Amino acid sequence: VQLQASGGGLVQAGGSLRLSCAASGDIFSNDHIGWFRQAPGQEREFVAAIKWRNRDTRYADSVKGRYAISRDVPKNTAYLQMNGLKPEDTAVYYCVIRRSPVATPFSSSEYAYGEWGQGTQVTVSS
Repeated sequence: VQLQASGGGLVQAGGSLRLSCAASGDIFSNDHIGWFRQAPGQEREFVAAIKWRNRDTRYADSVKGRYAISRDVPKNTAYLQMNGLKPEDTAVYYCVIRRSPVATPFSSSEYAYGEWGQGTQVTVSS
């Protein structure tokens, strides 16, 4: 599967953006779709993940209550709705997939995920 992240842009603090993650191949019921971000000079940071089967979600503490991850199975697309954006949210955002043949717990480790694409830039001005 190939994942294409889109929807980034420049927004003022307090604004909103919705990122999309379109998959070109099959996503299976036990897979997870995750979002990570990386700011300049910093390590990749887990943002959120969703289980494809049952829509269970997990968030980083830094975005909890402001971000919402969702998925549209017929469209093979996941979304990240970002509200109340802050300058510290500025980063390149990546959508990734965690393949698994069986149900697995969430992971916030980047090594649990694959199919890293180019990402989409989100810039929040103060």
